[in-house]
Amino acid sequence: MKILVVDDDRLVCASLKTIIEAHGDIEVIGIGHNGQEAIALYQKLKPDVLLIDIRMAVMTGLEAAAIILAADEAARILFLTTFLDDEYIIKALKLGAKGYLIKQNFESIVPALRAVQTGQSVFGADIVTKIPALIHSGEPKRENGLSLSDKEMELIDRVAQGLSNREIAESLYLSEGTVRNRISVILEKLNLRDRTQLAIFFYKNLA
Repeated sequence: MKILVVDDDRLVCASLKTIIEAHGDIEVIGIGHNGQEAIALYQKLKPDVLLIDIRMAVMTGLEAAAIILAADEAARILFLTTFLDDEYIIKALKLGAKGYLIKQNFESIVPALRAVQTGQSVFGADIVTKIPALIHSGEPKRENGLSLSDKEMELIDRVAQGLSNREIAESLYLSEGTVRNRISVILEKLNLRDRTQLAIFFYKNLA
């Protein structure tokens, strides 16, 4: 797996390179220090995953990601930052980033890179706990255009709130088995893997 690392802190870049390349099947093929360099290096090197900071001089990671994804919607971008700002998380989700991690969690970086490389979305525990609140900061849109019924929308809404199958069943007067089956149908319909992806999907497309 080939990784491009972009961070304005050169010491962080060196540390990330050491951590990542301690795993023999992963190689850091390039290092940049701002968003403009990220764009140029991405176009030149075509990494499997771009690991990028958010706040940087010249151009931010979010700005760079928007340009990269506009040119290559299959780009796998994993944000690694010290900031838990709601605004940044919202922008990362809307852009279509594959993940958002906090720098303090260095032990999760390599597993996250592997997951993103296979097409999975990875959001650190600190981020996942914030998603329901972000989703419900405004009224959900009901004109979804996705062939979702009102009942399915109600289910997705409750999954996005972080409710368990039992809690959803109680709130909708259904059995847990029915809830489980309906969530499986929704995941298949939307081509999603799990409840976390469903919550993220709700925020990006329906909230």
